[in-house]
Amino acid sequence: MDEERIVNELGELGEEGVKKGTRGGMAAINEINVTPMVDVMLVLLIIFMVITPMLSKGVSVDLVRTRNPVAMDEADAEDAVVVAVTRDGQVFLGTSKLEALDELTSRVSDVVSNRIDKTVYVKCDARSRYERVVEVVNAVRTSGVDQVGLLTEKEEGTGGFS
Repeated sequence: MDEERIVNELGELGEEGVKKGTRGGMAAINEINVTPMVDVMLVLLIIFMVITPMLSKGVSVDLVRTRNPVAMDEADAEDAVVVAVTRDGQVFLGTSKLEALDELTSRVSDVVSNRIDKTVYVKCDARSRYERVVEVVNAVRTSGVDQVGLLTEKEEGTGGFS
């Protein structure tokens, strides 16, 4: 009689070995299902992987490495005027591609005309032609810029000649 009472209070096992309640329903599962959380995290990871490259400002170039670069934190400001020269000699003002140096001169002149700080930053790919970089710097100077900053990266490693 005690065994019948215990079986009635605890419930009985069904065909699959799952404990059934006294009313014939399934008992509550006390484990957390992490599958939906993992799905959401993977979707967020993919979204961030797609969006992160779009957040970079301007055109991506492999900057020249120097031993003693001068820090130009102002170049990272949102309103900084940055001219980029790619490896194949293409010129960009911000993210817009320019076809001719005359267009660069006029566009830079328009951008800096109403500014107090008339500084333009030039970043060049390490493998771009020196002649093209000089042409771009001359075009920027012609547009009425007070200062031209050449952006570089700090060379890693020890000193010495290579």
